[in-house]
Amino acid sequence: MREDETFRAATMYYLQDETMDVVARTLGVSRSTVSRMIKSARDTGMVRITLRPPSRTGASVGHRLSAAFGIKAHVVPVRQSASEVHRLEQVAMVAARLVSEWFTSGMVLGVAWGTTLSAIARHLTPTPTRGSAVVQLNGSANTFSSGVNYGTDLVTAVAEAFDASIHHFPVPAFFDYADTKRAMWRERSIRRVLDVQRQASMALFGVGSLTAEVPSHVYSSGYLTEAEMAGLHTGGVVGDVCTNFLRADGSYRDIAINARASGPSPRALRTIRRRVCVVAGDRKVPALLGALRARVATDLIVDETTAARLLEQIAPGSAPAGSLGQIVDSQGTGDRS
Repeated sequence: MREDETFRAATMYYLQDETMDVVARTLGVSRSTVSRMIKSARDTGMVRITLRPPSRTGASVGHRLSAAFGIKAHVVPVRQSASEVHRLEQVAMVAARLVSEWFTSGMVLGVAWGTTLSAIARHLTPTPTRGSAVVQLNGSANTFSSGVNYGTDLVTAVAEAFDASIHHFPVPAFFDYADTKRAMWRERSIRRVLDVQRQASMALFGVGSLTAEVPSHVYSSGYLTEAEMAGLHTGGVVGDVCTNFLRADGSYRDIAINARASGPSPRALRTIRRRVCVVAGDRKVPALLGALRARVATDLIVDETTAARLLEQIAPGSAPAGSLGQIVDSQGTGDRS
């Protein structure tokens, strides 16, 4: 199937509003061939379909989320009876298309590995860029298995979709000792990756949850011991962002394991101009609420059911996200990790 014929078919169908039968007669091919051409045009990125929500004010879930947390909310409609696995796939498809629009030549994209990123990577359409880079935000090695292939394969898949250079982060997800982490952060090879992370103009990440139906990779693949998991529950932890744990109120600084985490803290994450958080599944609502109160996101891509559950959790008269963020920042001195 020649690209120029595919382009002609897509132009007639999408821009000239011709039917498939008219396109088929014009090009001298069968209707089924035209259908394959149209699908190929979408799959290869030759055609990008953008949906613009109606500009109603007030009642929409997206507008309410945006007003409550000072973010841009992209709410994905999914039937209420859908499983969390199906919701994740639908949200990941939308996230993949939006990120492909937002990430352009000359940019640096920071990505945090996880179940959500894995789903997004599967739906990315090749969209070549020039002079761009993709950098891994958190290490992936663990005590029980290397874990390295999982993280590096995901980062590689994202980078290849954009024809971007790749910067892996060859460190553990969690160090055994905070002193070891501080020593590693002084190594030139690690500092080079940290420098690329600081140049990121967009970050892409999910929210890990201790109770999600689709298990967050950090909780299901040997990254934490039983004692560490018990300590998280005791400490009121609801989930993590980039392997930094937080509570539903957005606090995180006094959670001891965060001093050993390889990913950027919420404070460090907030230095990145555009921060895209992708979430599916209402069991992630407590973790998502904590993430939004920690102000880690500028854009939220979420399924409709989860968005509605999130709004239900915001009690009337509760402190706005900004004031909670100020409380979080007052818990300690500045940090990069």
